[in-house]
Amino acid sequence: MTAENLQSGHIFLLDKPLDWTSFQAVNKLKYKLKREFKELPKKFKIGHAGTLDPRATGLLIVCTGKFTKKIPEIQDAPKEYWTEIKIGVQTESYDTEKPEVLHTDHSHITEEQIHETLAKFIGEIDQKPPVFSALKIDGKRAYDLARAGTEVEMKSRKTTIHYLNDIEINLPFVSFTVGCSKGTYIRSLAHDIGQELGVGAYLTQLRRTKIGDYSVEDASSDFINDDLNISE
Repeated sequence: MTAENLQSGHIFLLDKPLDWTSFQAVNKLKYKLKREFKELPKKFKIGHAGTLDPRATGLLIVCTGKFTKKIPEIQDAPKEYWTEIKIGVQTESYDTEKPEVLHTDHSHITEEQIHETLAKFIGEIDQKPPVFSALKIDGKRAYDLARAGTEVEMKSRKTTIHYLNDIEINLPFVSFTVGCSKGTYIRSLAHDIGQELGVGAYLTQLRRTKIGDYSVEDASSDFINDDLNISE
């Protein structure tokens, strides 16, 4: 690996850790690359192909140099996530960022009901993004408006759930692998599953495992450490 290679274009597969923003992960990698390759220009091009929430882990694709032009193409590719939800309770953020509220008795919910409910979400669906999301409304991030106490109205959008596999039920927790199209919010999916069951639900764990043909199995977390060594 050389500075010229990085500017010509390279793709890094990162395994983003919990509680890191995607921006922090890219900046960490950029810092390490510029430290190792001092001949890189000050305005070295680098960017990620699809944000991961801080409370999510897994595959984050980072492109450098001329390969930053590939970012839109990668972002358009189907995604896969390993997902865990908790039923019978909700949170304002649809994930673990906010505390649990609205506890509901779920003792009557059967495994058969859960399987039937999950099957209803396969295919094209209407989905509202979470209020606590990075979407912009009138030029401002939705989560900034929500945290400031401003009422935010999120518009529904079409998205596609390609499959829900490897379903494991250990109530109140349900886990599964979901394949979906660009723009799908798994937090919203968790919330909507809870609404369909009539007892509420929220996302407790999320790990992105694939983007198109790229897999988290080929990703590295070495960028976190100070001893990053790019040798090939």
